[in-house]
Formats: sequence, structure tokens, C-alpha cells
Amino acid sequence: MKKLILAATFALSIAFGSFAQSDLQPLAVVKLNKSETITLRQLKNRVGIYQKQNNMPSFTVEQKKEILDAMIDEKLVVQAATKAGMNITDTQVNQYFLQNVSQQVGKQVTEAEFSEIVKQQTGKSLDDFMKEQVGMNVADYKSYLKNQLLAQQYVLQQKQNDIKTIAPKDEDIRKFYDLNKASFVQNDMVKLFLVVVPKMNNKEGAKIKAEALLKGVKDKSLSFDKIKSDSGKDYQGGDLFIGKTAQHAQQLGISYNDLIELFTRDVNYISNLNETETDFQFYVVRQKYAAKMLAISDLVQPETTITVYDYIKQNLTNQMQSQALIAAVQDITKGLRTPSNFEYKQKDEKLKKLLAWEK
Repeated sequence: MKKLILAATFALSIAFGSFAQSDLQPLAVVKLNKSETITLRQLKNRVGIYQKQNNMPSFTVEQKKEILDAMIDEKLVVQAATKAGMNITDTQVNQYFLQNVSQQVGKQVTEAEFSEIVKQQTGKSLDDFMKEQVGMNVADYKSYLKNQLLAQQYVLQQKQNDIKTIAPKDEDIRKFYDLNKASFVQNDMVKLFLVVVPKMNNKEGAKIKAEALLKGVKDKSLSFDKIKSDSGKDYQGGDLFIGKTAQHAQQLGISYNDLIELFTRDVNYISNLNETETDFQFYVVRQKYAAKMLAISDLVQPETTITVYDYIKQNLTNQMQSQALIAAVQDITKGLRTPSNFEYKQKDEKLKKLLAWEK
């Protein structure tokens, strides 16, 4: 019996060894600026990420080949950018990452603050949360972002005249407004001055700080401008426009019923100190705006300079430039796809066989 177990274990070891060796097989080599190999394992990892992001159980062989080609194109453009002397710093990547997560949270946060929010709301570490969301941990996702930003910078430099001069015509903007007029509505809104003091690792200290700020606002010893100018690591204070939505209630850390009650408050009303899971906060009602249909010349949001016309123009411009950017990427990668810059290591039927793995 012992010999059979040993034999089975040995056979299993051989099987795993063969599997690992197969996963390390090179599928393509990019060599424009330096030699970079794309292995079967790397392709499987990328396919797994796309499956998770698109909620798809599997991809066809043809789709996996498209993903492989996209990885080749990505490396070609990144190598071309590096060869041209371009660089994206870690600071730039971190700033871009924090912009994205801050939009999700609804306020500016640091990576440590976002990690704490994720832990409190999901019970997961930031790495586990990112793996669940995008299929990569934080370090891998930032590395991915760095390559994407570098590739985008290179394409924009090469095709900037073609892309930046694109803009919609006046008649296209007005036609878009007429077709979508019913969607341009300003809901009931209230302008708040919101002060938030994060708990971090000092709940009692944060409460004392928040109480002092609230007292200063009530007795008028602290102006809004002073609070704004002193905002930083310890607390944040600034104007915020709030609509009657569950999302805004969540952003404030209050219930929807409390939000509705907020809209009944008069201008200059000062709230009590409110404690959420992550911070202490209070607000002052500074202005109220009634719901209305927006004309094309109206401001998209009160107290800004952007009209509905400007908003539509910018969105149509972004759409047109995005399409032009895709065309520019295709044009640039087509020019870079030369035998001297890359080669497939597996071809035809052999490549198809390697790409035919299950899930």
C-alpha cells in the first residue's frame, strides 16, 4: 500500500511539474526597446482579470487571442514611450489612484483612509477588496495603471494635433439638447458647508477637535474661509451641494429620512455634531435651490460657470476624442507591429491548442 501511495504522489508531482512548465511557455516576445516575454501564465492572469471585470464565465479561443494581441500592443506602446524618454512617476500614479477612489467615496481621501473605509464596510483588507473588484492587488493595479498612463501619454503626444482639435458643431450640441431635454433637470438642492474630522486612530481627539470647530462656527469666532484655509490632515471643511438622493445621504453618513428633514431647515441652520463609522461631522445650511427644468443656457449647478451648453459640448468632445484616441492607438500599434519589434513564439494550431484551456 505504501508503494502505491508513493507512486501516486510521484505521478502527481510530475503532472503538476508539467502543468507549471506549460504555463511558463512563451507566447510572444516584444523587443522594440528591450526583450519582454508574454507567457501563457501571464495571459491566463489577464484573461482572469477581464472575466472578473466583465462578469463572464469564460472566453473563446479567438477572444483570448485578441487579449494576447492587446497585451503585445500595450508592451509595444509602453516600450516606444520609454524609448522616447517618457516617464510616469509613482507620485503621479498614486494621485490618479486616489482620484479614482475618492470619486467612489464621494470625498477626498488618502489611501489609509480608503483602506479603513473598506475594512469597516466590507471587513476586507484593501488588497482583498481590489482583487475582488479588478482582479489585482493594490501594487499590481498601480503597476497596470502606470503602463496605461504611459501608453496614453505617448499616444496623445504622437497624435495630439489630430485629437485636441476635435470638437462638435453648434448644431450638434443643440440637437443633442433637444433630443435629451427631459433629462436636464435640477432637483431640489441645498448648499452646505460641511466639516469632517476623521477618527483615524484617535476617536476622542477627533471628537474634541470637531466640538471646538462647531463651537467656533456657532459663536462666529471661526469663519468659513478660515476653516477652508486650515483644512488638511486633521479635518476637512468646504462647500457641498446636496440633492435629495440616497447617494448623498450615504455620503453624509445619515439616513434618507434625515436627509429629507435637512431640506426643511432654513438658511444658516447649524446642525448638531454627527458621528459616523469613520468620522465626526457637522454642517451649516448656506443656500437652498428649488427644482426646475434646465434651459440650454442655464447653469448645470448653481454658483458655477458651466452652462448646459458647455456641459453637452464637453461631453460630446470627450466622446469624439475617445473615438479618435482608439483610432490613434490602432494606427500607432499597426506601425509598431514589425518583425523587428515583436514575434509570436507559438503559431497557428499550436497557439490555438494552448489557448483552449477551460475557464
